[in-house]
This record gives sequence, structure tokens and C-alpha cells, in this order.
Amino acid sequence: MKHIISVLMENAPGALSRVVGLFSARGYNIETLTVAPTEDNTLSRLTMVTMGSDDVIEQITKHLNRLVDVIKVVDLTEGPHLERELMLIKVRAVGKEREEMKRMADIFRGRIIDVTDKAYTIELTGDQDKIQAFIDALDRSAILETVRTGVSGIGRGERILKL
Repeated sequence: MKHIISVLMENAPGALSRVVGLFSARGYNIETLTVAPTEDNTLSRLTMVTMGSDDVIEQITKHLNRLVDVIKVVDLTEGPHLERELMLIKVRAVGKEREEMKRMADIFRGRIIDVTDKAYTIELTGDQDKIQAFIDALDRSAILETVRTGVSGIGRGERILKL
């Protein structure tokens, strides 16, 4: 089962390395990883997607909580949450393909952010299923390059990850 784990940690050299090292040392896989400073520059928020049973995720959470740089750990998938991922995708857009690519971007509420005579770069934001559905809807030969940020997530309502 997919889990989105959010970690509030010290914004310090080596902190991210220790978290990633914990995963690799125990044979756990991180599918996506996003990290950036919070509103407090001394803290970073790390959001990762990993797969595992409830027991595995419980072990991961316990190990993370033992790290000195980690302040708080929350499995966002345990409650109501929002998740988004950003993708930039460069697609071939020549002749009749130009209008088709524009139409596809509009259908998925994407934005064309760069235009050349042979390609469009489209910005698309949504959950992982929406991003994947867009990719699946395109002819694979039309995709020139893809960049994805990984999942960012936040609890809904009053559910917060803060000191």
C-alpha cells in the first residue's frame, strides 16, 4: 500500500542524508522525495512516498523518530489529506500535433509554458493518478522529456505538522 510520510526536521547539513541512509540500510524504497525549508528557516519538511504494509510503515516511522534531526513524523495517508505533484513535460508539436497537444493540455488543466516551432512544454499539477493519466493519454513517441517533482502533501483541516 502507498503511504505518504511527512517529516518535520532540522534544516541542517547531513539531515536528509541520514533519513535516506535509514531507508537504504533497511532495504526500504523511497518512490518520491520532496524536501524544502518551511516558514521557519531552521526547519525543513520532507515528504516521501513509499510502499509497504502497515507494519513496515510503523517500523519506518519508529526509525525516523529516533533520528536526532527529526522533530515529528506523520503518515498523511492515515487521515484526510491533499497531495499534489508538478510535472513539466516537453512534447513534440509539429503540424496537426500542435492543436492536439494544446487540446490535451486544456483537458487536463495544464498550461503551455514554452512554445517553439517543434515543441511545447506543458506544466501540469495534480495527484499522481492525474499526472499518469496525462502521460498515458499521449502517444509515447510525442514525449520528448519529462520532469516530475514527486508528491507534496498536507493534512486537511486542523491537522497540521508543526512544532
